[in-house]
Amino acid sequence: MLGDVLGLTPDETLAYSELVAMPSATVADLAAALSPFGTSLGDAHRLLRRLEEHGLAARLTGDERRFAAAPPAIALGALLARRQDEVRHAEVELSRLEEVYRVAAAGRGPTDVVDVIRGEDAVRHRFEQLQLGARECVDAFVRPPVIVTSSQENSAEGQAVERGVQYRVVVERSMLESQDVTIDEAVEATEAGEDVRFAEQVPLKLILVDRRLALLPLTSSGDVVGALLVRESTLLDSLLALFENVWARSTPLLVGTSGLAGDVVQHVDDDDAKVLGLLLAGLTDQAVANQLGTSLRTVQRRVRALMDLAGVETRVQLGWHAATRGWVRAEGTPVPV
Repeated sequence: MLGDVLGLTPDETLAYSELVAMPSATVADLAAALSPFGTSLGDAHRLLRRLEEHGLAARLTGDERRFAAAPPAIALGALLARRQDEVRHAEVELSRLEEVYRVAAAGRGPTDVVDVIRGEDAVRHRFEQLQLGARECVDAFVRPPVIVTSSQENSAEGQAVERGVQYRVVVERSMLESQDVTIDEAVEATEAGEDVRFAEQVPLKLILVDRRLALLPLTSSGDVVGALLVRESTLLDSLLALFENVWARSTPLLVGTSGLAGDVVQHVDDDDAKVLGLLLAGLTDQAVANQLGTSLRTVQRRVRALMDLAGVETRVQLGWHAATRGWVRAEGTPVPV
């Protein structure tokens, strides 16, 4: 991680770490220390030369065959300061370009608020680019079919979440039934700080970024033909309003007992809570069993125990009881396209 930030390769980072732990070292000494990693004598010589260039190593005055590591606080501090200067310059340039963009956007006509992106590769690139460039929030509708990027392949989302970008995702229930989205993915994303809900139907595929841009993938017979990129406009305002409307009517994801509230927490375990959450999302007992990798009979037994706990006789009554008695704490899942 430190090497990534400072612009060092993994090999250079490893070589410097080894050199720091040694009073001094020859090329042969460093090669021996790095031999478990497959480093040859020639590799060690090249690495020491690179560390010299970075100011991370210097030859001893009395013996130029030996190298000593530069003090980390000084050597790495200088690299870090250089990187910070580069970031500050980039931020200044970004602000300038943003202002130029705003001025240009103000002069666009009604037909200039939508760009057409053609082809699967171009759509995938823009989908990733929008998430990597998000600053505050990403809202998304997820519905089948998955045609560009699956939830497992959407690494840009994880990077955005790590930067503090807030995700709200509404998933069509059929995605759970087909297991295009799994409960395990939902648990992982929720623990990372995302927020996901389920709806019986989602009107369209959509991703909204910072409430300033929208991407709508277009499909024909399951094949991607392109996407629409919508800028700030009344059309974007309508898409934002649509998302908020569907979000308000969707079912929050319940993952484990951490999503429960009240006395019920003392009487159920995480598996019971997962069963309840998937039932509230509208899944059948068999679909719940498929998601949890268990038998239909086990799910039915847990559902019966939950109904007994609520003092009801039907699944509808169980859902009503959970909602009206405050069992569920309204609190994601990776976004496929």
